[in-house]
Amino acid sequence: MDIEKEAREFCDTVAAIRNEASRVFVGGEQLVEEVLIALVADGHVLLEGVPGLGKTLLVRTLGGVLDLSFNRIQFTPDLMPADITGTNVVIDGKDTGRSFHFQPGPIFANLVLADEINRATPKTQSALLEAMEEYHVTVMGALHPLPEPFMVLATQNPIEMEGTYPLPEAQVDRFFFKVLMEYPALSELVAIVDITTGEPVEKLEPQADAPGIMKMRALARKVPVAEHLKEYAARLVLASHPENPEAPVIVREFVRYGASPRAARALILGAKVKALLSGRFNVSHSDIEAIALPVLRHRILLNFRGEAEEVDTDNIVRELMKEIGSVLRS
Repeated sequence: MDIEKEAREFCDTVAAIRNEASRVFVGGEQLVEEVLIALVADGHVLLEGVPGLGKTLLVRTLGGVLDLSFNRIQFTPDLMPADITGTNVVIDGKDTGRSFHFQPGPIFANLVLADEINRATPKTQSALLEAMEEYHVTVMGALHPLPEPFMVLATQNPIEMEGTYPLPEAQVDRFFFKVLMEYPALSELVAIVDITTGEPVEKLEPQADAPGIMKMRALARKVPVAEHLKEYAARLVLASHPENPEAPVIVREFVRYGASPRAARALILGAKVKALLSGRFNVSHSDIEAIALPVLRHRILLNFRGEAEEVDTDNIVRELMKEIGSVLRS
């Protein structure tokens, strides 16, 4: 199959996924797109928003539209690692006698919603971290691979922080995107009320499956990127560090530590998927800028002054794009 035909099929599949998801999930076109980009790019997503905005509904909807398995884990302070990964149980066999048998935990699904992840203790968070990074879990020394594709969508409540365990920077960095869930507009809220109080929506029709997602991932890797765009992504990441000579004033004043090399990888890989979504088989400058906010906003750590003045990291990212873009154009 030629590349152009594969790219057209990619766009058609994504359009079908969006249309089917919109039957249930209202007003979240941008949100659905960003989650799909992360899924195709083989990344995980950190969702931040107040309760009741449909985070669980989003993941469940995508699971139905993509014909993928879905599990939800409610994180609480008493949650143990085995409650996520699973454990060995004793089985009495008629012929074999007693033996250990691995009972998989809820992490064994294609889409995993880690609800209020910062409510669990660091020990439990580390169990999820291994799964996100290594795509397997270790129980009593034995490795158990996770299904493909595998994606974690973790949620955080930005309002209620009492009794929470902030995620370590190393774990936050492993999220491909940090997506902010905004409150719906008036028309969207009315549509949500109509859907949730009217006749139940018919079962969603799958528009893609696991092999199809893996095929889309392989296609995204083939999208070419010009050298000057790779340099632009690398400069954005380097300029997010206050000690870098190209760092804007806002970075030098308010940032303690900038983005890691994972951010550069995410910028390029996410831009490749964004280009395919736009019907192109080449990455443009606009593709990188379109995903820069969700890629960088959680990877820039503020210093004491930045936290005290409640500086918005999104504004820092916008200033980075403005400064580095002007340097490359000059």
